Amino acid sequence: MTDELIFYTNPMSRGRIVRWMLEEVGQPYKTELLDYATTMKAPAYLAINPKGRVPALLTDRGVLTESPVILGYIAQTHPDAHLAAIGDSFAFGDMQAFNMFLAITVHVAFAHVFRPERYAEGEAAARAMRAKAPESLAAAFALIEERFADGRPFVQGERYTVADPYLFTFSRWLDTRRLDGRPLGALADFPHVAAHHARVGDRPAVVKVLAAEAA
Repeated sequence: MTDELIFYTNPMSRGRIVRWMLEEVGQPYKTELLDYATTMKAPAYLAINPKGRVPALLTDRGVLTESPVILGYIAQTHPDAHLAAIGDSFAFGDMQAFNMFLAITVHVAFAHVFRPERYAEGEAAARAMRAKAPESLAAAFALIEERFADGRPFVQGERYTVADPYLFTFSRWLDTRRLDGRPLGALADFPHVAAHHARVGDRPAVVKVLAAEAA
């Protein structure tokens, strides 16, 4: 693997999950910040990622896209960090299943609020998706809350993995993003998830990236 990776992201996107993990493992990387309306759709970036989305990670073997894939790659290329159960196929698959649930259920529910044009045309359809989103998010977070009911501190149990900052991102969105001035949900309704959020938020890599992006 190359000494320095190139990481393409937008500060408001879920791409920061990848940045947290790169910091967590101490991997050298260069960050390329993109704008949704301009540089992300420009030919130069589309040549790197034809999907025109972030995150993307340029490695010595090519470009990887999609957050669960990039997170799995970081875990596998830094085995000493123990960010995934690399030697246990079932445990690794279980972690990836959780990450895919975040990607295709939780993230899509948020996207129905902020990018409804991806899924349907017209304001009526957008209103319907936005109205449904809080219910969808509450159902998803209820399932996540159940996962922590056995007292585990992290998504996969006792050990911090790449699934934890992924969940942290969406629990943070639940608590901070708004629909018509109203919160999309209440993290306080899910005490186990809220405790996990506080736990992950105290990690030095998370604190460092959030501070850098706020600067």
